[in-house]
Amino acid sequence: MYKIFEFNPQLKSFSYDIAFRMHRYKITKWRILDNKITLSDFANAHEYFGIHHLDNGWVYREWAPSAYQLYLTGDFNNWNWTMHPMKKIGNGVWELELPENALWDGCKVKTIVDANMTRTEHIPLYARRVTQDSKTHIWTAEVVDDKKTFDWTDENFQPEDSVYIYEAHVGMAQEDYKVSTYREFADKTLPWIKESGYNTVQLMAIMEHPYYGSFGYQVSNFFAASSWFGKPEDLKYLVNKAHEMGIRMLLDVVHSHAVKNTTEGINMFDGTTWQFFHDDKKGDHPAWDTKCFNYGKDEVIHFLLSNLKFWMTEYHFDGFRFDGVTSMIYHNHALESTFDNDKKYFSDNTDVEAITYLQLANELIHQVNPKAITIVEDMSGMPGMCLPIKDGGIGFDYRLAMGIPDMWIRTIKEKRDEDWNIRQMWNDMCLRRPGENTVSYAESHDQALVGDKTIIFRLADAAMYTDMDRICHNPTIDRAIALHKMIRLFTLAGGGEAYLNFMGNEFGHPEWIDFPREGNGWDFKYCRRQWNLPHNGFLKYSWLSDFDKDMIKVTKENHIFNQKMPDLLLMKDPEQTIAFYRHGLVFAFNFNPTNSLTNVLVPVPQCKDYTVLFCSDDFKYGGNGMVAHMTYPVKKFNDQYFIELYIPARTAIVLKEL
Repeated sequence: MYKIFEFNPQLKSFSYDIAFRMHRYKITKWRILDNKITLSDFANAHEYFGIHHLDNGWVYREWAPSAYQLYLTGDFNNWNWTMHPMKKIGNGVWELELPENALWDGCKVKTIVDANMTRTEHIPLYARRVTQDSKTHIWTAEVVDDKKTFDWTDENFQPEDSVYIYEAHVGMAQEDYKVSTYREFADKTLPWIKESGYNTVQLMAIMEHPYYGSFGYQVSNFFAASSWFGKPEDLKYLVNKAHEMGIRMLLDVVHSHAVKNTTEGINMFDGTTWQFFHDDKKGDHPAWDTKCFNYGKDEVIHFLLSNLKFWMTEYHFDGFRFDGVTSMIYHNHALESTFDNDKKYFSDNTDVEAITYLQLANELIHQVNPKAITIVEDMSGMPGMCLPIKDGGIGFDYRLAMGIPDMWIRTIKEKRDEDWNIRQMWNDMCLRRPGENTVSYAESHDQALVGDKTIIFRLADAAMYTDMDRICHNPTIDRAIALHKMIRLFTLAGGGEAYLNFMGNEFGHPEWIDFPREGNGWDFKYCRRQWNLPHNGFLKYSWLSDFDKDMIKVTKENHIFNQKMPDLLLMKDPEQTIAFYRHGLVFAFNFNPTNSLTNVLVPVPQCKDYTVLFCSDDFKYGGNGMVAHMTYPVKKFNDQYFIELYIPARTAIVLKEL
């Protein structure tokens, strides 16, 4: 009996489904490995396919089983489509050998494919650099000389055990009205991340994508580091510098779908859709207008697993956040689906082939780097997603707590402050699968996009444009700042075993994200980050920034994630006040807009005094300084220990046991 049933006894009635899942994982692994090699040995397609510089020249290989003929064309032959035909060497593999001086680093190339009585041009499947011509807007591959090496200095990198994630987009990470670069991010943004206390960066939009405004979620070239931001060595410089600063690097990986483009992407490379994707309607994502992988094909598994290993070995990424997993694991992509009972997870709608791939992916990642971490974006709450494979799980390390930002949006948008239901908020914070680690967050890039609103914008709205100067006293801004601090601390301390923030949201960045597009005149005004706001010394953004830094510092230094779930100490529903304990710290919150509470007896687990570490009402965070930074002696009543607190309205206090 698998351990998943110990954490989820209600799943015993689905033991056959779990057993089938595990059986399929085992037989797939046995089949592709032939019981002789490891997954890491198997996932080396990138070392064989693609263009490689050998000791005696160059070799180019592709897998295109349905093609009639392949050619390589480019700068090296004046773009003659048929001068360099490739030779079919078996099992759908094509090969071309070229002399030493035939190709060079940066040489532009394309693959010409004869299939279905048609000749078409494509980007090589394993291209490591793909660029767009500024005038014609045509995408072309560039040869990357893999004999050239990068001088890595991160061999002694040791990531911290805790996970504080800074979600970031390289292109919009600077203040300039442009697409910013890997090196600018490394030199300008990484120091801010380090100073702010975050120890993990989750980079979006790194895999090449033809449409900049897709946020990187419509990938065209899976082995190419996006040329929007620079060259491959620039990305390596970024990762290496992050490691030197003690920062873990995660790649936002998109294996849930691919662009349908045939010239820029991998679709129809050999003249068929079913080379990589499902055929007919099953291969078309109805909501995203993209192509859906066929995870039941060994060649697709080989391609995608090799892709994961490539990013870990070539660019030294320390793990992945898997995007769109809910869409992967259900045949209907979970569109208009509600997961209100466990039957929804174990039905004909479940794509077991996709689950098998995810299990193999997690095993591979941890085999290549035992310290790597994997995070899953799954809105359905699939049981066992973050349990070890041996226990009947799928093997991820963390799942995103996607219900928490939804809860905050509903609360702010639909309820008066006086009606905030503190018990329901706490229940939503604690709603997570037993035994599975969770990344909590109040908001991510999703809430920052145009058409939605960040938390600070929902709270302050238009007043942010006029009343964020420190000399201005506006009750709307006072409320927004107070609640912004409380919401983020409540989420971090109560919602999971790791924490995520999208860049700029820590100081309440005032603008939404709107990528340059035809509808806004290709303007970069809303596709950048205004770092001057918390730094100029005149605006209230610095209060939020300072609070976030100290919030991270206090919770990290006290290792609060070492205790998986906080212990509820006090719940006062009418007063909208709550206190809980986590790994030596007491977190007390009064969400009431007007009612400050005196002589509040907060139960504590041990006979120890407590001292205030920090408080959202401190002067340095724009508060009124109503909470004394002192030691609160423990008291005993009826065999229970208490500390007696004054908790002002809209205030959070963190105390440490002595």
